[in-house]
Amino acid sequence: MNDTPACQFHVVGEMTIYTAAETKARLMPLLAQCPELEIDLSQVSELDSAGLQLLILAKRECAERNGNLHLVGHSPAVLEVLDMCDMTPFFGDPVVISSPTH
Repeated sequence: MNDTPACQFHVVGEMTIYTAAETKARLMPLLAQCPELEIDLSQVSELDSAGLQLLILAKRECAERNGNLHLVGHSPAVLEVLDMCDMTPFFGDPVVISSPTH
């Protein structure tokens, strides 16, 4: 069992082709230094194929370094794309559906 505390990366707003390069530039250094990484997706308002590709890249990079990546706080936008692309099993994280806030 790994007792190393997980680093956290919070994504706010879109994870789309328009933000993927900037998000990748912030995420990749964390992948290099954190064997355990949690990506909080609770504030993601939109996820497209570029954002999904970035999450896949992050998962693979962690695995290559014998680390673990966990997606937490899946927003409705994230859940919709993961479900539509049948990617939930690939990431292997529990998906908790939160009640909508008004």
